[in-house]
Amino acid sequence: MEDKTLVCRACSQEFVFTAGEQEFYQMKGFENEPKDCKDCRIAKKQERRNQRMNRNSDQQEEPT
Repeated sequence: MEDKTLVCRACSQEFVFTAGEQEFYQMKGFENEPKDCKDCRIAKKQERRNQRMNRNSDQQEEPT
């Protein structure tokens, strides 16, 4: 297996999908290649985490 150069759907930058990452995906049974680069995946995770925290803090506030 060789490294593959992919294009991030979020930022349109090229990123490398390494042979090691490809083996990991196969081992885990993932059928699709990653669509986003590492930076965009981290940013998306952080955004979801922030949304969850905001929802949780809104639910914890008691009406006055």
